[in-house]
Amino acid sequence: MNAGTVHSGTEPLREFRGEAASKIASFAGMFDLSRIIAPQVRPLETYRTADGVYNLLPDPVSEVEPDYVAHYREDALQFDYFAPPTDPATVHESTRLHQEILRHLPPAARIVLDVGCGNAWVARALLPEREAVVSFDIALRNTTEALRRHPAPNHFAVTGDAYRLPFLDGSVDAIVSSEVMEHVPDVPAYLAELLRVVKPGGRIVISTPYNETIQYSLCIHCNRRTPLHAHLHSFNEELIARLLAPFADVRYRTYTLSNKALLYLRTHSVLRHLPFRAWRAVDSLANRVVKKPARLVIVICR
Repeated sequence: MNAGTVHSGTEPLREFRGEAASKIASFAGMFDLSRIIAPQVRPLETYRTADGVYNLLPDPVSEVEPDYVAHYREDALQFDYFAPPTDPATVHESTRLHQEILRHLPPAARIVLDVGCGNAWVARALLPEREAVVSFDIALRNTTEALRRHPAPNHFAVTGDAYRLPFLDGSVDAIVSSEVMEHVPDVPAYLAELLRVVKPGGRIVISTPYNETIQYSLCIHCNRRTPLHAHLHSFNEELIARLLAPFADVRYRTYTLSNKALLYLRTHSVLRHLPFRAWRAVDSLANRVVKKPARLVIVICR
């Protein structure tokens, strides 16, 4: 078995039907994951779990494991990232954010890396269209569940650290990293890794809360001041400009969306019926009247 073979037969296509299933089937055997993985201490196949995930996190027995790795491993065990939201307004906001992210991915991007894959919505959306989608997360539970829920011959799952992405320089066409940057202690190091891995001419699409007020509570376990939702940073256009200024070879644009007034008024019951472009026009108008967007999307081009 080569490093890129995770599934075989028609069983992985059970989630998809019709033309989507045919397209995914056509990708079978086209991509070998070892093409983009950086050299490891052992042969790549030895890192593959019984569930098909390539676990490239540091070995806690022989290497020092950073505290945040243990934190997010436990986080994924305690909170089900795959549980569908029950609030219709939250569902609508997430759907529109995903649509915004996907519209910035070039059709020519054949290999897409999802850094911080969470519930693997990127894989679900892109598997019928792309040669390979790699769901990457620090939590083994998330990557395992991503592969279980969306099995396909062109879907690969890798567990690792965003500070040390286990991919070769310039190896992927596009990267999505949605709702991750606000959790990362060292944002410049995180951005440097994304830029290292994407190909020249490639694209990175990041989303994060916009101008969020970071709130804190006193943790009952450690008795320390702890940020809610583990959000460590708040971002706006000015901060993004400062963060990207050291990377002279990149171009970028920022986009704001999800007007808070529309969210507060629970207009989703009407706006959810609009096609994306019509909703985007309404949302942009609302943000010109009341500049209170909830989300920031950063599109970086190498």
